[in-house]
Formats: sequence, C-alpha cells, structure tokens
Amino acid sequence: MQQYKLKRGFKPEIERIYSVMQECFPGEIVREGDVLETAYGAMAKITVSIENKKLVVDTVSNPSMMDDETILQTNRYFRDFLYKATGYTGKERLKQAKKEVSGK
Repeated sequence: MQQYKLKRGFKPEIERIYSVMQECFPGEIVREGDVLETAYGAMAKITVSIENKKLVVDTVSNPSMMDDETILQTNRYFRDFLYKATGYTGKERLKQAKKEVSGK
C-alpha cells in the first residue's frame, strides 16, 4: 500500500479521483463508500481511497500476465493516473518518498 501527497489545488475528494480513474482505466470501477476498485492489464486489482488528505493506493499484480507490452502499457496508465490524481510527476513523488523515509 502506498500513500501519496496531493499537490496544492488537487482536492482530496473521492468524486474527483473516481473521474480520474474513469479517464485512465477503461473498464468497470466498483465503488464501496469511499473506496474505489478496478482491474486493468497486468494489475488484477487496484484499490484507491483517501485518508488524511492523502491518496492511498493498493495494487495486486496479475502473475499470469507475462506479456511485456501489456506490462509496459499498464505501468504507463498507472503513472498517468498517479500524475492526474496527485499533480506530482514520478520524479517529484520519488523525491517526496525519499524525504519521508529520511524523516526530514
């Protein structure tokens, strides 16, 4: 499970996250209260919620999916989702994760 800070101006609202998921992951999105769940490509399950004004994402990969192109496309879509949901690029998210681990 990963937690991501939201950039200023990116509201921690599940409705906004739901619309971003619809845009990034074609297919059915199941909503149970404030928890969203879907599956796409090499990910058997993607669970998204908001806790303490942070985006919480839990993923389960599909071990039977060994096609490189599908894996690359899934990663591309997932990174695109994180960017649109949080407002931070991959480099910025990595920098924040390192900062959080070091406690600074």
